[in-house]
Amino acid sequence: MFRIGHMSRKPKTANPIDLPAFQEDHTTVMDRQSERVQPPKMYRVVLLNDDFTPMEFVVMVIQEYFHHDQERATRIMLQVHLEGKGVCGVYTKDVALTKVQQVVDRARESGHPLQCTMEEA
Repeated sequence: MFRIGHMSRKPKTANPIDLPAFQEDHTTVMDRQSERVQPPKMYRVVLLNDDFTPMEFVVMVIQEYFHHDQERATRIMLQVHLEGKGVCGVYTKDVALTKVQQVVDRARESGHPLQCTMEEA
């Protein structure tokens, strides 16, 4: 009734040949992850010209919030005045948003309509 041949058979186990091939590319997980990491997008913080905000106030804002010296701040202010807009700096998104809000808040507190925006660099 019983076949002796069936009793002596070993249980079936996974054959290494049946498993997906493991390629040794000699990279670590950290190496592969770092290859996929992209630098954050950068944004320009831009001041827009208006006919009411005093030039001295614009220079002060550029110095205070963007840490430019008097000469650089004056050049940016003149660019805003003559070309309609001027770039104050390039930052990550969170930093750019914060700087835009700080400038707009300061302008409103001082009673000036100065506009500040950000655009992808």
